[in-house]
Amino acid sequence: MADKSLNKTELVAKIASSTGQSQAAVGGVLDALFAELADAVSNGVKVSVPGWLAVERTDRAARTGRNPQTGETINIPAGHSVKVTAGSKLKAAAK
Repeated sequence: MADKSLNKTELVAKIASSTGQSQAAVGGVLDALFAELADAVSNGVKVSVPGWLAVERTDRAARTGRNPQTGETINIPAGHSVKVTAGSKLKAAAK
């Protein structure tokens, strides 16, 4: 299986080409989108684009773990993570 990926530069170029906008304008919009997404998630706000995706912050409880090298028990503090859920349109596109 070949490594298929699309980086930000390629994505900006494709969007600019399909919309007729400049790459600078599209790049600015994407940067603003990601900044607002990060700000919302950091404040505990769930962001959803119906049919496409939902992004939310989740909480992780404190727990104990084990150092694999020494076998020593360690305390892992509580923290946060990010959950990204694919919507129906995104799931259908993947089929």
